[in-house]
Amino acid sequence: MPAFRHGKNITIIGDALDLSAYFNSVTVGNEVETAETTTFNSTSRSYVVGWKTGSVSFEGMFEGSTDAVDQTLSAALSSDGMMFTVATEGATAGRRAIVLKSKQTSYDVTSPLGDVVSVSAEATSDGGLDYGVLLAAREALTGNLTGTSVDGGAATTNGYAAHMHATANTRNGSSTIKIQHSADNSTWVDLVTFASVSAGTPASERVVGTGTVQRYLRAVATLAGSTGSITITAALARR
Repeated sequence: MPAFRHGKNITIIGDALDLSAYFNSVTVGNEVETAETTTFNSTSRSYVVGWKTGSVSFEGMFEGSTDAVDQTLSAALSSDGMMFTVATEGATAGRRAIVLKSKQTSYDVTSPLGDVVSVSAEATSDGGLDYGVLLAAREALTGNLTGTSVDGGAATTNGYAAHMHATANTRNGSSTIKIQHSADNSTWVDLVTFASVSAGTPASERVVGTGTVQRYLRAVATLAGSTGSITITAALARR
């Protein structure tokens, strides 16, 4: 039987904010432009493939407190955009995730009489959509992490796009988050080292790289300090 998934477990993280509790619908679209090459005496139209275009749209409930959905999405309209990780199968390491850097194109607040105040937003990908896997999923850490190994089936050679989100941080020391890869699930080397996350500060980072990504992947976190915790999500998409 197919392993179908229920939509209740979808996780949406934008920059350093977990937006899952605000939204109840998300649509991720991926399109490719086609240019017609049909000539005289052809019996069927023909095309060549052009640029890819990705988009993401959200619907949910309004919440206007500090660092909530309204403040975040309204600010994104006039900023350089947001990086999103959408976990389409839920926040579990090894499951699918879509990662993108976006330019937000709309944000609307709807206030109907007799119903919940709602929000909707749309964003266009800046560089396309990448389909990958979660390597750390809302991990609330009070100590170092060596994540579960995720088997990609084979090595790839076209690079990657990697995301790290630290959505909550009360740690009293800095935190270093890495993604490692391995050819044999035994010997591991660093593939991505994200910028150090300062004590008590949420953060996010997108890293795009070239070259080989080995078959196996895992997330690793090293925490300085002695008190507090940090909650991280990390994902990597092979290209």
